[in-house]
Amino acid sequence: MSAYRVLIADDHPLARQAIRSLLEEDALFETIGEAASGEQAIAMCGNLQPDLVLMDISMPDMSGLEATRRIKQTYPHVRVVMLTVSDHVADLFTAIQFGAQGYLLKNMDPDDWMHYLRALLDDNAAVSRQMADKLFQHFRGGAGGGGTDEADVGVLTPRERELIARVAAGDTNRQIAEQLVIAENTVKNHIKNILDKLKLENRVQLTAYAVRQGLTQFSQKRGEK
Repeated sequence: MSAYRVLIADDHPLARQAIRSLLEEDALFETIGEAASGEQAIAMCGNLQPDLVLMDISMPDMSGLEATRRIKQTYPHVRVVMLTVSDHVADLFTAIQFGAQGYLLKNMDPDDWMHYLRALLDDNAAVSRQMADKLFQHFRGGAGGGGTDEADVGVLTPRERELIARVAAGDTNRQIAEQLVIAENTVKNHIKNILDKLKLENRVQLTAYAVRQGLTQFSQKRGEK
C-alpha cells in the first residue's frame, strides 16, 4: 500500500524534528509538511491534502483542538491524531467531539508511540482501560454528555452491544475474536457496521459512546456469529 501523507503541526521546531525522525524510520509514513500553528495547519491541509495530521493540542495562535474542529469540518477525510504531554480527560473528550482519530502522549516510548499510531490507522487501536475509566468518571459527573442527535442504544443488536463493551474494555480486534470465538475479520466488519450505524468515526468515539450509554458490561455468551 502507498504511504500515508503526514502533516506535522507543532509550534516547537525540535518537537517537529523528533516526530519527523520517528516517521522516517517507517515506510508507512511520508512527511509532506510541517506547520508551526493551527492556522498554518488548516491552510496546509488545503494545499497539501494530507492523509493524516499529527496535531499538537497546545499552540499559541489557535489551539490544536480548534484547528482539528475546522479541519474536520472542511476536510472530513483527513485523519487527525492529537499530540500532548498530558492525558487530561477534558482534552481527550474535546478531541473526540471534534472528530480526532486518536490521542498520543509525547512522552510515550517511541516504539509504543509508533505501534499505537499504526494501530490507529488500521482501526485496531484499543483505548486504554485507564483512559476509559477516566471517561466514565467524566460522564458520570455530568460533564460532556451526549448531544440530542446521538444515536439511541435501541438501534443496536445484542451482539453489537457485546462488541461495544469489549472495545470499551480496551480489547483489540484479535482479543475480541478470541473471546467471542469468531474470526478477526468478522470483528472488523461488526465494528465498521456499528460505527456506521452510530455515525461515529473511530474506536475512541465508540468508547466514549459506550461509557455515556452505560454499555461497559458484557455477557459471557460465546460462539455467537
